[in-house]
Amino acid sequence: MAAEVHDTRILGRLVRRARRARGLTQIELAGMAGVGERFIVDLERGKSTCEIGKVLEVMSMLKLRMIIEPPAEIPTADLETDLPRPRRPRPTAKTAP
Repeated sequence: MAAEVHDTRILGRLVRRARRARGLTQIELAGMAGVGERFIVDLERGKSTCEIGKVLEVMSMLKLRMIIEPPAEIPTADLETDLPRPRRPRPTAKTAP
């Protein structure tokens, strides 16, 4: 069932419920998503300043999807075609062969 998220506390509750439904601890979820345990705690408590990229990664691990419904006057057909390719990390002294 879909839930309308208009507050970070609602998002936090959904994340907590999804984590518990999968039998995961906060530490386990943090490890899977590549974030710290403190981030999961803050997210589940509804902290409004959680980094969006990390939030999306946690949601992905929990199979949660975010769907945004823009007003009709905002075109959405070509959103993905304008995205830049992900950058490859530059070799450094540590990573250079």
